[in-house]
Amino acid sequence: MRISTFFVALLLSGSALAGTPKSVTLDVQNMTCATCPITVKKALERVPGVTDVKVDFEHKTAIVNLDTDRANSSMLTKATTDAGFPSTVRK
Repeated sequence: MRISTFFVALLLSGSALAGTPKSVTLDVQNMTCATCPITVKKALERVPGVTDVKVDFEHKTAIVNLDTDRANSSMLTKATTDAGFPSTVRK
């Protein structure tokens, strides 16, 4: 019984270390060709704390899942802007 208590405590402490997940939608400018979303996705994936990125060329958006303890919206918009695709957070 003592071992299972240890594992429960270990699991709880591990989940406590994970940050708060959040999804952010960015409106992305300058995506004019089919390869642009690849560049945007790679730029966003390099931001520490980003866990998933889905770029929609047709709607010119990027949906980014992130750990808010490690990343924030301004880091995301800076990453896309630095890659040549300025973005803003959709309200």
